[in-house]
Amino acid sequence: MTNLDTLNQTLEPLIRQFGPWLIPLILWSLAWKGMALWRAAQLKHKAWFIVILLVNTVGILEIMYLWVFSKSKTCPPNF
Repeated sequence: MTNLDTLNQTLEPLIRQFGPWLIPLILWSLAWKGMALWRAAQLKHKAWFIVILLVNTVGILEIMYLWVFSKSKTCPPNF
């Protein structure tokens, strides 16, 4: 048995179990990440931009940044 066969046997049950959740989860995370990166760039928050870009928290960090940490009068709340 090759390494590829072993990998396939390991991943196949996981894909069957979690596959239906994977695409919506990716879309959810991508939407929040895009909004947070846009806001961080507008406000010139370089450190936040880098952290949001590199850390994947399935939208949690991005939502926290948008709703708590990026309150500013210079940036409108609408996206």
